[in-house]
Amino acid sequence: MEIPYEILEQLPKTDLHVHLDGSLRIQTLIDLAKKQGVDLPTFDPEALAPIVMSGKNCTNLGEYLQGFDITLSVMQEEEALYRIAYELAEDAAAENVWYMEVRYSPILHTRKGMKLTTIVDAVIEGLAAAEKKFNIKTGVIICGMRNINPETSLLLAELAVAYKNRGVVAFDLAGQEENYPAKDHKEAFFLIRKNNINTTAHAGEAYGPESIHQAIHYCGAHRIGHGTRLYEDGDLLNYVNDHRIPLEICLTSNVQTGAAPSLSKHPLRFYYDYGLRLSINTDNRLISDTTVTKELYLAAKHLDFTLDDIKSLIVDGFKSAFLPNRAKSIMLNMVNDELKKF
Repeated sequence: MEIPYEILEQLPKTDLHVHLDGSLRIQTLIDLAKKQGVDLPTFDPEALAPIVMSGKNCTNLGEYLQGFDITLSVMQEEEALYRIAYELAEDAAAENVWYMEVRYSPILHTRKGMKLTTIVDAVIEGLAAAEKKFNIKTGVIICGMRNINPETSLLLAELAVAYKNRGVVAFDLAGQEENYPAKDHKEAFFLIRKNNINTTAHAGEAYGPESIHQAIHYCGAHRIGHGTRLYEDGDLLNYVNDHRIPLEICLTSNVQTGAAPSLSKHPLRFYYDYGLRLSINTDNRLISDTTVTKELYLAAKHLDFTLDDIKSLIVDGFKSAFLPNRAKSIMLNMVNDELKKF
């Protein structure tokens, strides 16, 4: 189905799975590099774009992650983090994203000795400034890293606990999935859950359903980042469905990393028809060269989602938000009122 892009852009939306370090503007990357004296492969925006949009010519998650080496090189200063967070919220608001959860791992921004608290403050302040100016609400998700070590994940979990109710809404596990099992990080997740904080985890993207199993049963994940390979285990699929554990679907990035063979063969359609709770997300606006509008457009075009299906996906996105129930109910009422116009 073709649904006009303009209509999709006007719909209220969520973006629950978006990485700060994968979602900056090309021009900002160049500005910051010049300001900080950081060497880029090129300072020409048109030549730099295809290099940083590593999603477009990669074959697996490892290659996909290469673009982050470039973006992270300019994200080691407080001012840069503030600006990138602010602009991300501005860009999301421009396509009518009403609620966004921005994730990143503070440990990746310490190369110049910046303190973890300074890093978190800069991002929260940048998002807060954007919230005052644009029609958007945001939350921060702090990521432990599979491929660093469990001790670092625990340290980052302690950081998330300290910032609970101060901008941080959840804890995540990100990074290279294969050979770095989620269960190794269960201590970090135990601390998080003990403090009544929401959890999500990247799983079932570069590794099979066993990874999703660990994210849920060892880490207690309330949502699953991607979950592309969940369909391989029918029993687990039913568990996820019965317990309304939402999947954070990122179509473009899944095809780019090889988690799905093509857009038309992505399991999103099957998951939707089966009744799973789903949200549509960008993953990385820059690395994957995408927006939420574009992701919804692709779902309609390649997987036959009608406008009613899209509206249903959008409502599921808001239902899946890591917001207190009262705030979520108020927002859902506004969303449903808005969607009736279409």
